[in-house]
Amino acid sequence: MDTRVDEIAPNIYRFSTFRPQAGIVFNQFLIDADEPLLFHTGQKWLFPHLHDAMKRVMDPARLRWITFGHYEADESGAMNDWLGVAPDAVIAHGTIGVRTSIADQADREPRALKDGEVFELGGKRVRYIYTPHVPHGWDAGLIYEETTKTLFTSDLFTRVGDDGPFTESDIVGPALAMEDHGHATALTPATAPTIRKLADLPIDTLALMHAPTFRGDGKKALHDLANEYAQRLIG
Repeated sequence: MDTRVDEIAPNIYRFSTFRPQAGIVFNQFLIDADEPLLFHTGQKWLFPHLHDAMKRVMDPARLRWITFGHYEADESGAMNDWLGVAPDAVIAHGTIGVRTSIADQADREPRALKDGEVFELGGKRVRYIYTPHVPHGWDAGLIYEETTKTLFTSDLFTRVGDDGPFTESDIVGPALAMEDHGHATALTPATAPTIRKLADLPIDTLALMHAPTFRGDGKKALHDLANEYAQRLIG
């Protein structure tokens, strides 16, 4: 099983592993800065592959921040493995996630982030955005890297297959097809408005967890996805 490494924006790296049994790719993202940040830890079984992949970019022991969209195996399963190899690393997540799961499960005390909180990495600036139940989970939240205008979308726009590191093609249609199959998104009255608020950000890149990185009109893609979910809610 091969983990591919691609630089998707200046000093932002995508680690991508295709899992044939699941039919989807699992992507993690490294923001290499003075205080490097990993978004998504991968599952425990994936950790050795990700560790080797990170070594192609930097020494994993330099890792300073570990965060993820929500508490779930592919997002946070290997958090303690990363803490074990990075002695100065801290898990940072939203207040709800810290209270409900992470403070109990993490080997070191996590940092609780408020909605809209920005922390400096040294050359990069990351903003935490609380997005309850988008795509699913009360604790859900995303991050946005301000200097490169990169939004890390977690499970939004999940699609089947391994289509390479980048795309400028439609990402909404494949995501809706996957939704028809898996029904993973929590459809509530707040789903579409939450996604539309994400579209208010200046966006150059959408870093997707289970799809290629999108280099296109990210605002339109988010609005189109929100509109489709709004229609499904009223059904």
